[in-house]
Amino acid sequence: MNPNDTPLGRRMFLAGAAGSIVAPAALAGIAPAPGRDAFVRRSGTSFVRHGKPWRLTGANAWYLAWLGSAASYGNRARLGRELDRLRALGVTNVRLLAGAEEGPLKNAVTPGFLNRAGTLNQDLLVGLDHALAELAVRDMTGVLYLTNNWEWSGGMMTLLWYETGQYIDNNDPAYPWPDFPDRGSAFYANAAAVRRNLNYVRALVSRVNSVTGIRYADDPTIMSWQLCNEPRPGVRPEVMKAILPAYYNWINTSARLIRSLAPKHLVSLGMEGTIATNGSEEIVLKAHENIDYMTAHVWPLNWGWVDDKNLAGTWQAGAEKVEAYVDTHVRLAATAGKPLVIEEFGFPRDDGRFGQEAGTSFREKYYRLIYGAAERSLAQGGPVAGTNFWAWNGEARTPHADYRFQPGDAQFMGDPPHEPQGWYGNFDSDTAIQAIIRDHAKRFATPA
Repeated sequence: MNPNDTPLGRRMFLAGAAGSIVAPAALAGIAPAPGRDAFVRRSGTSFVRHGKPWRLTGANAWYLAWLGSAASYGNRARLGRELDRLRALGVTNVRLLAGAEEGPLKNAVTPGFLNRAGTLNQDLLVGLDHALAELAVRDMTGVLYLTNNWEWSGGMMTLLWYETGQYIDNNDPAYPWPDFPDRGSAFYANAAAVRRNLNYVRALVSRVNSVTGIRYADDPTIMSWQLCNEPRPGVRPEVMKAILPAYYNWINTSARLIRSLAPKHLVSLGMEGTIATNGSEEIVLKAHENIDYMTAHVWPLNWGWVDDKNLAGTWQAGAEKVEAYVDTHVRLAATAGKPLVIEEFGFPRDDGRFGQEAGTSFREKYYRLIYGAAERSLAQGGPVAGTNFWAWNGEARTPHADYRFQPGDAQFMGDPPHEPQGWYGNFDSDTAIQAIIRDHAKRFATPA
């Protein structure tokens, strides 16, 4: 047998071909040991991997499948470089987008994985294959989210448009907040739209990786299939009350489908927490009854807890709200007896600026606050088992003076197309933030 004609051999070959700066010998050294259980599993409020407790220090990088593609928008050499940078920081998990619907929403990334005709984008699927293979050679894991509550990847509003021909854009003055999430929540009760979503999930989970030859369902690189990015059952109370039965049914049906196809993998929901339920803890707990672990997203600027033009004056009050929010979700996870991952947390650059030259002094304080909460939970035997900062920009730089994403741009970064490029993402030049991430990774790592 050709020694490269094995899953690991093909993975090692891929890393060299993709321009990775990790040497093949080093790749072999960090590959999972044969015969050991490399799947991430849940045990009470903890994760287990290789037969021992496992914790993750993670990042968000939604765009990895796009970089992995051989199409004009791809950049496999950069894919390898970015993962090398993250691995050097101690990052062991990346949350990435694995489902995007092409449609009419003006701020949605293109191309997507799925179009209205039901055709799957093979270039992007192969890009995802490459992203997973590159994660594997670094012994990193991935959380793959399968659709989106928001417009920037098409998401549920686009799935509704596929069936009804109707949609609205988020932040359209003609449809003020919260019209977009309220109208989008009709997805859960639209049987045809849900069926499309489940058909895509079935196709993806059943896929065989074209690079490694491994079935996705058998790949320990995939830590978790995540049903959606920030699924909300509407916002207005009357909308939530009406849609909740369909919301719960979609969660439970989706989780059951994934477990039938990939029983070795975890299933997560991707919920923000109580901000998505008008403060209802009951809804959060019920939504997670058949989900393996809980998540919290924490966005103090987006939620009006701080003012990016006056961070000095609003920091303290905002920090207190952040601490209370995290504490609430630590308590809820303990009540549910499940791990908690703080899987999105972002903070603006100083003075509300976007370029890599802008300071990060308040972001540094914010990261220390989140990481400190995770480390306290660990010290106290609590349920926090992971963190994923938002997000990694790496070497990407916007070519536009207004910091806005434009169609055709291939300088993908952690800030999605609907947001200013550089708003929340960390560049490879942000050394102070990287030092904080590296320090947390060392303190949070599972002992050898």
